[in-house]
Order: sequence, then structure tokens, then C-alpha cells
Amino acid sequence: METPVDEKKSDLGVQELSASERTPSLHPEQRGFFERVTHALTRWGIETNGIDPIPPSERTDGRLYQLFFVWFTANMNVLAFGTGTVGPAFYGLGLRESLIILLIVDIISCIIPAYFAVFGPKLGIRSMVQARYTWGYYGAMLPSALNVFTMEGFLILNTIIGGQMLASVSSGHLDDTVGIVIIAVLSLLVSFCGYRVIHWYESVAWIPNVVAFIMLLGIGGKHLYNAPASEPISASAVITFATVTASSVISWCTMTSDYGVYHSASASQLRVFLYAYAGFLIASITGHMLGAAFAAVALSGSDATWQAGFDNGNNVGGLFEAILSPAGGFGKFMTALCALTIPSACAPTMYTFSSSLMTISYYFAKVPRYVYATVSAAILVGVGIVCATRFYTTFTDIMSLIGYWSVVHGVMILVEHFIFRKNDFDSYDLGAWDQPRKLPLGVAATLAFLCAFGIIIPSMDQAWYIGPIAKAGSGDIGIIVGSCVICILYPCFRVVERSFWKK
Repeated sequence: METPVDEKKSDLGVQELSASERTPSLHPEQRGFFERVTHALTRWGIETNGIDPIPPSERTDGRLYQLFFVWFTANMNVLAFGTGTVGPAFYGLGLRESLIILLIVDIISCIIPAYFAVFGPKLGIRSMVQARYTWGYYGAMLPSALNVFTMEGFLILNTIIGGQMLASVSSGHLDDTVGIVIIAVLSLLVSFCGYRVIHWYESVAWIPNVVAFIMLLGIGGKHLYNAPASEPISASAVITFATVTASSVISWCTMTSDYGVYHSASASQLRVFLYAYAGFLIASITGHMLGAAFAAVALSGSDATWQAGFDNGNNVGGLFEAILSPAGGFGKFMTALCALTIPSACAPTMYTFSSSLMTISYYFAKVPRYVYATVSAAILVGVGIVCATRFYTTFTDIMSLIGYWSVVHGVMILVEHFIFRKNDFDSYDLGAWDQPRKLPLGVAATLAFLCAFGIIIPSMDQAWYIGPIAKAGSGDIGIIVGSCVICILYPCFRVVERSFWKK
């Protein structure tokens, strides 16, 4: 059983607690080891706040443009490039079909994580803490645990590509393993410092990637005319590629609000949304389409260097380096620099990994965030090294599994917000964030989620399992049917729940 917070905090409400009250000052001899370390880190400007909501008095940052750079930088990197390559490399789609699918999917799917960015400034609470206002205190442990695995999955994919890129420019002196370790350590350093350092880093880390993408077009653009003609494709391949791509974008919704919790509570919802949407869309559509275009040419065999670098679709970093190889040493330098900016996606992911883990339990929340960031780095190094040799299988498995739950979760949060809370942010009692009796019971959310997976599982199309509905030729429609089930069942269950639990 969880231990509730003390009555003083409950009575005051979190809005009225200052930073000093949330982190009480103790004599050095009274502090435990973690308290002493945390106190020392605070003096160096490192963020040590846990998952406590940020009161309006501390939500004063008016630089909303930062929300554009956070999501533009996090997506304007080689992982987005790698996502685009999946269409030609894994599903056998032609270039034209891949580009059309990516255009439609990106325009639509970027809306969801962009809207979730609005919750950060308005509520000042992390994504998984906000989930308690739909799932209830205990029910929210489920999405929090799933989000821990989601964030680690993203980290694994990013570090694999970064390791491949560094290995591709080292002329045999450095392998994927060492590259993965380097990316993990750099990501840990940025994430360790916390919210403000992450925002600063995201405001500049996009520059090398934009330059590199321009170079890709300048150097390799002439070869794109050699893209092979489209082969007959199946509806199943189209749908499955679309859902994998949508998953890679929508899955950000479980963390986007985390990076606006210190921004002004009076900020325009529309401006916050548009900044986030522009960041997601411009970066995603650029990276995805470039990846699809260059992968299609590489797989056609019209350029032997690209084909060898791509390693039959298993080395995105090698393809990236092969395209830039005509630039000689400068091409290798840009490849290495792009690899070293991959922490722009890893650092915020590692940050949310920590906050999600802290949300699972009151006892987990007592461990400082920086400890979990270190644990995350250690895990991703070990798993990343094992999975590096089978990138595409790892990619599709991770992205699809992430997408199944995160999209359904996101839809449920939005249904709660718009139908039952009438898009009114004042309806969230921020003082109840860790008070089980003041939050929804969570039965409606849990039942709707389980029912959604009752239809998602037979609709899955994975390398390790193909459900009977997917076998019928529909492709992987798990995300689509799961979202529909949530939209139908959650409102019904919630009405019943509210009839005897007025929260």
C-alpha cells in the first residue's frame, strides 16, 4: 500500500508550496547520502526536483519558442531518417508510395503530441502524473511502467544508430559497441543536469543535423533519379508501414508535457500547440522522406557504395556515412558530429524515463531522478549492444509495441480532457496529484484499456506474431481499432464510474 503525503501538504495544495518547502533545508548531519548529494548538485545548478507539480509562481518562462526547438531538434536527427528507410527496406514499398504515406501520416499524427505539449504550461505536471487524473492513483502505475519501457526502447534505437555512425567513420578502430557507450554517456550527461540544460542543448544541437541533411541532398540528390520503379504492393504493407510511422511520432505524447512545466501558465494554448506542431512536423517529414528516398536507391543497387554501407537494410549509420563519403574527411566529420548530437533525442527521453519510474510508486519517488538516469544509461548500453546487429527487426518490434499502448493511452487522456473536463484546465485539482481518494477511481480507464487490447492482439502483424485479423490481409490495424474501442468504451465506463465515485 502506498504511503500518502503529509496532511500539511494536502491541506495547503501544491500550488502554495514554495520550492524551499518542497525541498526542506536540513543540517548536513541530518541528511542521508542522497540528500547530501542532492544538496550539492543543487548548488551547481543541476535540477533536483522530482515529480512534484510546479506551482504557477514558478511557471514563469515566457520563451515559448523553446518548445519548437525541443521537438524540432529531438526529431531532426538520424532516427527520423531511419524511420523513413523502413518503408523500402522492411516493407518493400516503392519511393512514391513511401513518400505519399509519410506525408499523410506526418501531417495527421504530429497533431497529437503537439496538443499534449499544452498540458505542460497549463498544469505544471509531468505526463505520467497527469495520467492519474484519468487512470487514478493506482491505475496510473500501469501506463507509468509501460512508459519506462517505452523510453528505454527509444533510447536503444537511438544509441544503436549513433554507434553505427561512429563505427562507420572510424576505419575499423571503433566498433558499434564503443559507439553505443559514447552516445549513452553523452546522453546521461545532458539528462543528468535536468530541465534547463536540456532546453539549452536542444536550442543548438539541431544545427549539425540540418547542415548534414542539406549536404545529403547536395551530394546524393543526383542519384535519387535512379530510384527503382514501384513494384505491386499490398494494402497490408501500406497500412503496417503507416502505423509504424504514426507510432514513432504519436509515442512522443507520453512525454511532451514534461518540457513545458516551467513555462508561463498564462501562455496561449494555440501558440504552444503551433510551436510544438511546427517542430514535430518540419523535422519528422524532412527526416522521414530523406530516409525513404536514399534507402530506396541504396536497395536498388544503383550505387554500390550506398548498398554496401546500408548492409541490406541493417545499418542506417553506414548508409548515412556512405552518402557523405564523396566529401572526404569533412563528410566523416559531419557523420561523427551528427552521431554526437543524437543525445538531443536521448536526453529528454532519459529524463522522462526517470520521472515515469518515480511515478510508479511513492517509494520510487524518494530516489533522486539522477540515479534513475544512470540506471537507464547502464541498461541501454547492454541491450543496445545485443540488438545492434538486427536493427530493423529491433526497430519494428519496439516501435509497434510502443505504438499499441501509447496511442491508446493518448486517446483516452484526450477523451477524458475534452468530454469529461470540457477542455477546462481548472478542472484538474493539482493539490490532489498524490491523494488517491481525490483522484478518479481508475476502473474505467483500466477496463477500457484491457478491452482495447482484446481487439489489438488479433489485429497485430509482427515478426513474432500475426493475429487472425491481420492474417486476413488487413495488415496491422491494431492501433486503429484499439483507438476506436477506447473512444466508444471509455466514455461509457467513465459515466458509470462517476456515478458512484465523484472524481
